[in-house]
Amino acid sequence: MASLTVRGWALCAVSLLNFGFVFISGADFIRFVSFRAIYHNITGDTTLCQDSIPWSAALQDSSVLGSLVVDVGLLALFIVQHSLLAWSPVKQALQSVLGALNRTAYCFTTALALQMLMRYWQPVTGAPCLWSVRHAPWSIWFPLLCFSLHFLCWAIICSILMIFDYPEFMGIKQVYYECLGLGDPLSHKSPRAQRFLSHLRHPVCVELGVVLWLLPAMSLDRLLLAGSLSTYLALAHSLDKQDLAYLCVQLNNKLQLLAEPQRGSEHKEK
Repeated sequence: MASLTVRGWALCAVSLLNFGFVFISGADFIRFVSFRAIYHNITGDTTLCQDSIPWSAALQDSSVLGSLVVDVGLLALFIVQHSLLAWSPVKQALQSVLGALNRTAYCFTTALALQMLMRYWQPVTGAPCLWSVRHAPWSIWFPLLCFSLHFLCWAIICSILMIFDYPEFMGIKQVYYECLGLGDPLSHKSPRAQRFLSHLRHPVCVELGVVLWLLPAMSLDRLLLAGSLSTYLALAHSLDKQDLAYLCVQLNNKLQLLAEPQRGSEHKEK
């Protein structure tokens, strides 16, 4: 019994440490993909591109090509990790080895791949921008508009993650259920819910698309980042009509639950 207790504490410690690392990595990713680019555009601290250089010359520049090769490698590392560890044969093999820590390991490796991408990402400053808002008054107002919309999108993304069982998403619930001897949390869900969650790889595609593409200036490396992640999100999307019907039923149930207290208060007033 003592060994089980020690094992349980060890699992909880690993899960909570991983949660801290993933949370910090998520905050770093928000700064990297959203606010850093907008801040540089507002302040002008960093030159994002060289509009005086023609595209033909920029695409033959060794420094530009070298930066793009590094960036492509970092994106490939993230996409391979994110897809390979979610592939059913690999997922089942890791489940047999890691047990309740399988989801924790997936979140950890995802955060680690993101950290490597952000740390070693090479900005391409020797090529023109695809677009750049530089003329007053839009040079001030448009970055502020982008900042506001990015903030709104990230708020929606965080809200959706909370709605879709954030502890289970981070691997904390799996460890908690393991310590209580309840097994996998997914096994307690209905078959329709399991099917829906197996198809719902990324529930925030629209918001992430806005964050990736809505910027005052679109440099070549940002185009590579936005295009690659948008394509990956589109290919990973596999929801169908049955999933949509299930989601509509669940949404109606939630709305009815929210309406019941209000109805109860109306009856009391009468």
